[in-house]
Amino acid sequence: MSTKDDAVASARRTLSTESASLDALEKSFDGPLGEQFERAVETIADIGGRVIVTGMGKSGHVAAKIAATFASTGTPSFFVHPSEANHGDLGMIARDDVIVALSKSGEAMELQGTLDYSRRFGIPLIAITAAPGSTLGRNADIVLQLPHVPEACPHNLAPTSSAVMQLAMGDALAIALLESRSFSASDFGVFHPGGKLGAQLSLVRDVMHAGDEVPLVQSGTQMTEAIIQISEKGFGCVGVVAEDHLIGIITDGDLRRHLSTSLLAESVDDIMTRDPQTIPPDMLAASALDLLNRRAITTLMVTDNGCPIGIVHMHDLLRIGVA
Repeated sequence: MSTKDDAVASARRTLSTESASLDALEKSFDGPLGEQFERAVETIADIGGRVIVTGMGKSGHVAAKIAATFASTGTPSFFVHPSEANHGDLGMIARDDVIVALSKSGEAMELQGTLDYSRRFGIPLIAITAAPGSTLGRNADIVLQLPHVPEACPHNLAPTSSAVMQLAMGDALAIALLESRSFSASDFGVFHPGGKLGAQLSLVRDVMHAGDEVPLVQSGTQMTEAIIQISEKGFGCVGVVAEDHLIGIITDGDLRRHLSTSLLAESVDDIMTRDPQTIPPDMLAASALDLLNRRAITTLMVTDNGCPIGIVHMHDLLRIGVA
């Protein structure tokens, strides 16, 4: 077998082993883990402070990611390195916080100072470990026990499957907490203002053109005025309103379909497409772009209770990096 074939076979074994570990973790929720998990979610949801996540070695790297996921989904959190905690950083942990400690064996010596601190001041301690009878497990108020599964490492030594389960458990906690407080996409956007994700979480109201920029004419207007509006405003369309409500739209396509010698003498009501597709101002920019693509159109009128308040062009969404 070639070196390439060896590498691919190794990758498949690793992924298969780690996938099996997640299956085992999921099945564990049918047992005591399910009840302990519910207690953990309730404990975190009820605290007035933050979630302090800690762990040593590979568990520490996973813990840092879990803390970041908590923080970005509405659960204030940060990572405390257990060694640094033993040299003063315990002062970062307040009495209204909760500690989530990760250790597969539950015997990481560096965690001892944090365990003693949590017991001394009555700070709730949640353990994510495969050893409930370990030092960590015995000191914890809640134990989220990981199943005993083989590591993907052929020597069953390097934390691989166990690290994947730790990460998955942290994600499960974060998402359960997110859902329990009805954390919305708009809330998510508050914590992610930058990059493509921030652009996708922008709202239509943040990118739409408003006021005099919106091409509008009154019902009964002649097509000569509508064509002037289409040309001057540059969106390739004009909305038709009656009593401040949008009742139709005329696009470049409508003009081509009705092209005749009498077009300029027609009323906008005879040419417009009635009940056009509109979007609300609080729609996500990414959702607006998806709708534009699905409808094969380039602009959307933004309405509030039927009244036109803005217009969004596909180029506006592309410019801020939604795609």
